[in-house]
Amino acid sequence: QVQLVESGGGLVQPGGSLRLSCAASGITFSIYNMGWYRQAPGKQRELVASLTRGGSANYADSVKGRFTLSRDNAKNTLYLQMNSLKPEDTAVYYCRAELVGTTGWGQGTQVTVSS
Repeated sequence: QVQLVESGGGLVQPGGSLRLSCAASGITFSIYNMGWYRQAPGKQRELVASLTRGGSANYADSVKGRFTLSRDNAKNTLYLQMNSLKPEDTAVYYCRAELVGTTGWGQGTQVTVSS
């Protein structure tokens, strides 16, 4: 059973940085495709960034050049480094693990960008 626990969210001023972490358990982390999604109030959940087990990364246009996704297979952890944060980045951020036939989600972590 896929278990994902996000951490690292919080309140930050515009232009600031945060690093989100997603700790995985119950799976062989290294073979899973991983991703971060976010959902703002009144909006649909959207992909922020994804990282295949082979290391190929994909980013939403809105975060390219500001966010960096990485994984540490030895620690079973996915990271999202977020720089130059904007108020429109405010959302609940969710971690997702995917393998053919299996998908898991974390409980989410709130990111609020406000002065």
